[in-house]
Order: sequence, then structure tokens, then C-alpha cells
Amino acid sequence: MSVHVSVLVGRFQPFHRAHLALLRRALELSPQCIVVIGSAFQARTPKNPLTWSERAEMIRLALSQDERARVQFLPVRDYYDEARWVNAVREGVSAACQQPTNVMLVGHFKDATSTYLQGFPGWSLTAVERQTSADGTHLRDAWFSAQPETLDATLAAMTEQAPPTTLAFMRAWSALPCFADLAEEWRMLRRYKQAWAAAPYAPVFVTVDAVVRCAGHILLIRRGKAPGKGLHAVPGGFIEARETAYQSALRELEEETHLKLLDDTMRRSLRETAVFDHPDRSLRGRTITHAHFFDLGDRELPEVRADDDAQSVEWVPVERLLSMEELFHDDHFHMLDHFLALTEKPVAR
Repeated sequence: MSVHVSVLVGRFQPFHRAHLALLRRALELSPQCIVVIGSAFQARTPKNPLTWSERAEMIRLALSQDERARVQFLPVRDYYDEARWVNAVREGVSAACQQPTNVMLVGHFKDATSTYLQGFPGWSLTAVERQTSADGTHLRDAWFSAQPETLDATLAAMTEQAPPTTLAFMRAWSALPCFADLAEEWRMLRRYKQAWAAAPYAPVFVTVDAVVRCAGHILLIRRGKAPGKGLHAVPGGFIEARETAYQSALRELEEETHLKLLDDTMRRSLRETAVFDHPDRSLRGRTITHAHFFDLGDRELPEVRADDDAQSVEWVPVERLLSMEELFHDDHFHMLDHFLALTEKPVAR
């Protein structure tokens, strides 16, 4: 006889009362619930400040002893590709169940980001009405906007939106050094978006990136400025008005790394271009990038030197990249995965 299990998907940044209502509904409907924690294995950002394991602990703290025993956690990375992501969730749930299982997906149709609920044919779907007004974005905005002297009052004002255990977790987490850095980045992003607030239409930014492979290494910078200060990235930046995407990619490559080879060498080394246009790929707003993949072959690694927006630059062995996933800015790990097949198959770790 097949087992019945419910599945709840979310980012839980942070875990609030609407999440708790959905989870308890899932536990009412089945003896076991698998909580899929999305946006796993990412660098900390104002949008995704908590690691997947921190979010799992936050959820555990809000549950009773009996409820905890009935919940499993499944971290899944963002693929910026719904088909791969759905496949990763399916494989992860199947591996967790270890036997034929009737799966029920439990969720709430909040907005356009909830269309994934319709992407699991073969699973039953229980759509639950919104239980509270709790919203993760508003909670994070209030959290990061608080000054040290107002933090307790800010968290106290969230009592109706988040469980006491979540607020206690957030209070303790605020003492970590990364909280101040993320709060400063949140303020920078807020100023950035306010500067465009008077535009007649929401701005769409166009950027370029250069993925350069040579002798089994990839050229990476560490960002010198927010957003993503200190994180690894491929060289790139905004396209110039009178340049083609290719010309802008070469210019940004030279400005940030001082890598400049003969034009004929670069043209012969260009293997692929790809557009990365997921609406959520950048915290600055709608940003579409044209990535250029150059393969310089097995020649000696060219000398490079950091400049412009780059804090540092280095040639990194390709085999190290998968272990660095949580150290990349925006979707740059997934950009590398596209060109280099780093994950090969969508495995949820």
C-alpha cells in the first residue's frame, strides 16, 4: 500500500505565521510532510539572509515535539529554470520517501511566483486560502531598516506576523557580524531603486558578462562594491550605449582583470553566448545579461590584475567551483553551470 506524504515549498525568509498555518494544514492532511526549502546553497543577501539549515532550525523551533518528528527538510537550489527545479524537487521527494508514495502538494496561490504549484502533474494539489497577512518581504524590510536601539521594538511589532520562536531567532541572529553588512546592502539597494522611482516605466537593465576558461581554470573576480561585495563573480558590467554586447564584454573583461588578448584570439575563442533573463536573477531589479563564453584552450594562464569594481581576480580550477556555490554573486554560479555543466543533473543535496 502506498504511503501518503504532503509537500510544502517555500523560501521561509523568515518563517512566519502564514507558513506555519500552511505547514500545520499539511500535517493535518498526511502523517508526514516534506518541507522543500528553496533558494538553498546561495550567498547571504538581503533577500536570502538565512542559510537553508538556519531556516530549517527556525521551522523546527515553531513546532511541537510530535510535529517535528513528522517533518523532513529538503534543500533545493535555484536553477533559474523551472523544468530543472521541478525535476530536482521530484527527485528529492522520491529519494526521501524511499517507497511508492501518494504525494500531496500544499500551498497558497499568492501571485505570479506561485505558478510552480501547477507544475507537478501526478501529485494532488491542495490550495489553501491565505491565513494571515504575514509577508516575508515586509518582515525583512522592517528587520534590516531597524537601528540597534530600535531592534527590540521592531521585532515586538511583528508579533502578529511571526511566531515567538522566529522573533527570538531573528533577535539572536541580529548579533552576528553579517547582519550589519546585509543591513547596509539593503539600504544601498533601497537608495538604488529610489533613484529610479520617478521613471515612467520600471527600468530594465542590460549587462554583459565574460566567462573565460583556460587550461582547466575559470577567471573569477571578487566584487569590490555592494551589492555582493566580497562575493565571487565572472567579470562583467553594464553595456555602453554605442557598443555591441560583444564589445562591452571585452571592455569589462579588460577593465576588471587587465586580460587583453588579440582580437582574433578572442573571436576564435568564443564558444557560446547566452542570455540570462530570469526576473529574480538580480537584487538591483530587472537585469538581463548577455554572457559570452570564451575557451582559451590549454595555453599558459594569462597574467591578470584586479581593477575597476574588482576587489581581486584569480584563475580558479574548474573542479573547485561546485564547492564554492554559496560564495557567488546573483546567479553567476548558475551561469557557470550552464556553460560547464557543473551540476550535470539536478540533485538536491
